[in-house]
Amino acid sequence: MKYVRQFVIIMLFTFLGEVLKALLPFPVPASIYGLLALLIALETKLLPLASVRDVGEFFVEIMPLTFIPAGVGLLESWGVMKPMLGSLVLTVVVSTILVMAVSGLVTQGVIALRKRRNMDEV
Repeated sequence: MKYVRQFVIIMLFTFLGEVLKALLPFPVPASIYGLLALLIALETKLLPLASVRDVGEFFVEIMPLTFIPAGVGLLESWGVMKPMLGSLVLTVVVSTILVMAVSGLVTQGVIALRKRRNMDEV
């Protein structure tokens, strides 16, 4: 019963995301609204982490399975993708390097900010 309750809580935030998508004029997917609402509820302690932890861990464990349909779609599109394979590979490599660089810089900035805050507290 605990898992059903946790799943229902997550689905309520998903529904909230759908409502926000219908109400707000921004081009943001409903899933992002739902995730942000869940994050805000968890960070402000309106929703304790224990109330969604087990189902959240389950979703993370099965996440690789969600990529199977996308992989099958790519395989079925091979005929369309083959002529532009070079530009696709270049795009993937360049975007991966950019994401890694930006992520590293942001992480370094956060670490430096935390160090500064810890030094100020002492």
